Amino acid sequence: MEETPAEEALILLRSRLCDPHAVFSLLSASSDSNYSKLKFIISSSIAEACNNSVLLLGPRGCGKTAVLQLVLNNLLAEYPDMISVIRLNGLLHSDDNCALKEIARQLCAEHQLLFSKMASFDDNTQFVIGMLRECGLAHKTIVFILDEFDLFAQGKQRLLYSLLDAMQSVTSQAVVIGISCKLDADQLLEKRVRSRLSHRKLLFCPPSIDEMDRLLECVLSLPENSSLPQSYVVEYNNELRKILADKKFKDTMTTLLSSDSTVDQILRFLFLSVSTMDMKRGILSVENFNMAVVKLNRQPKLEFLKDCSVLELYILVCMKRLEVKEQNSYNFNSVMKEYKAIHDSFQTPDYYARKVCLRAFQHLIQCELICFMDNRGYNQSIEYRPVKILISSYELHQGLKLNQKCPSILQKLMDQTGKKS
Repeated sequence: MEETPAEEALILLRSRLCDPHAVFSLLSASSDSNYSKLKFIISSSIAEACNNSVLLLGPRGCGKTAVLQLVLNNLLAEYPDMISVIRLNGLLHSDDNCALKEIARQLCAEHQLLFSKMASFDDNTQFVIGMLRECGLAHKTIVFILDEFDLFAQGKQRLLYSLLDAMQSVTSQAVVIGISCKLDADQLLEKRVRSRLSHRKLLFCPPSIDEMDRLLECVLSLPENSSLPQSYVVEYNNELRKILADKKFKDTMTTLLSSDSTVDQILRFLFLSVSTMDMKRGILSVENFNMAVVKLNRQPKLEFLKDCSVLELYILVCMKRLEVKEQNSYNFNSVMKEYKAIHDSFQTPDYYARKVCLRAFQHLIQCELICFMDNRGYNQSIEYRPVKILISSYELHQGLKLNQKCPSILQKLMDQTGKKS
C-alpha cells in the first residue's frame, strides 16, 4: 500500500531526529564550534605527525560523543588508512591492567596480530609502546578515546601515565581524547600525569537560544526537493514557521528547557511531538508540542495517586495530618487512631475494618508511596514499625484532585492541613 504524504513526512522526520550526527552537523557549521576545534586538533596530529591530547567536558546529553564521532567519520573518509581508533570506557576499564589489556586486544584485532590473554601489564605496556612507534613510522595516528575519563583518574593512574609518557617519544603519533561530565576532571590527575597532558579542553554546553531556533527549524522543516507533493511541503513549512513564532510555543519551550536543556532532551521532545501529528492533515500544531511536554514531565507518584482507592487516600491524608501535628514518628496504629478521629468528627461513610485498612496500608508500601523509617524491627509486626510518607503535601493535594473517587471531605482536610503547616 502506498504511503500518504503525511506518513512519508513522519518517517523522514523521525529518521532525522534519531540520527544525532545529522542534528550535530547543523550545530557544527560555525568555524568556532567544538566540531571545528576538535577536527583541527586531530587533523593536525595526522598531517603534522605530532601528538595531542584534549578533554571534552560537559553535562550528559550535550553531544560530546556525537560530535567526536562526527569528526572521526569525516577524518576516516579523508584519511582512510592513516587513523586507528581505540575506545575505552571508565565504567568497564578503570582498572589499569584491564585497560591496557583491552588496548592491546584492539590493536591486535585491527592489525591482524595474535593477542595473548596471559600477557602481563609490563608485556602489554611494551607492546603498546612498540605499536605506537611502528604506527608513527608508518605515519598512522592512533586515537585513544577514554570515555568516563574521570574514572581513569582513580587509583595509581598507571595507564594514563604509561600512555601519555609513551607519547613523549619523537616516533609516536597519537591523540588521547578524554570524555567526562566532570568539569574539573584534569584536577583529579597526579602531577606526573598532568605534566604530560596538553591541557586542551573543549566545553560542551546546551545550545543557545539562537542555536535552538535554528535547530528546530532545520530539523522539523520538510525539504522542498523531496518526493513529497510541493503544495503539501509549502503548507507544512508555513504552518511550522507560525508555530515557532507563536508565544504559546515559546512558553512551552521555556517550560521544557527550565528542567533540562540538553540536545538529547530536545530530540526526545521533538520525537514525541511529531509522533502525535494529525495524520489526516499531516501538519504539526502547538498542541502536539504541549502533549509532548506532558509526556516528558510525567510524575509516577501522581499516576499512582490517581488510581488509589478511597481508603488508601484516607491513610495518606492521615499520615500528612500526623506530620503537621509534629508527630514525626508514627506507625499503622497511630494512623488508625487518626483515621477513627476523622470518622468520629465528620461521621464519614467511608469507614473500613482494621484488616482491610492493613491490606491498603501494605499496598501503599508496595507502591512506594510510604516506607518504613529503617530496617530495625524487621521481625516486628507491621502495625508497630515506624513509617514515613514519600510524597509532598503538594503532590498529595494534586493527586486528590486527579482521583475521581476522592471524597470532598479529604480535599477539605488537606486544605486545613496546608493552612496549619
